[in-house]
Amino acid sequence: MSKRSVGDIYEQKAAQFLEKKGYQILARNYHTRFGEIDLVALDEGVLCFVEVKYRKDNRFGSPQEAVDIKKQKRLSYSAAVYVMKEKIALERAMRFDVVGILGEEYVLIKDAFPYLGD
Repeated sequence: MSKRSVGDIYEQKAAQFLEKKGYQILARNYHTRFGEIDLVALDEGVLCFVEVKYRKDNRFGSPQEAVDIKKQKRLSYSAAVYVMKEKIALERAMRFDVVGILGEEYVLIKDAFPYLGD
């Protein structure tokens, strides 16, 4: 199975996990020239840009650790594009969440990092 196929499966599982927590999924695999936002969702009125990371084991660290500063910047730029294209008010509450999946264990980190755009 390709990495992309595995990623798709776990992004779907993460979306279901978030929906059980009350999130409303607005978009999946939102592409910009800066990269991809795995999930865009609403959580109690807050617009969330969600990165999903899966690891079958922690040999190379936790899934959450894979969301490094470079990835955070790409997500920040992509989120700015989303906000602009969807004409979302800049005053709206927004945050970056990370769903780490290690085997079958899910960890949700709300407000995992700040906006890092210029």
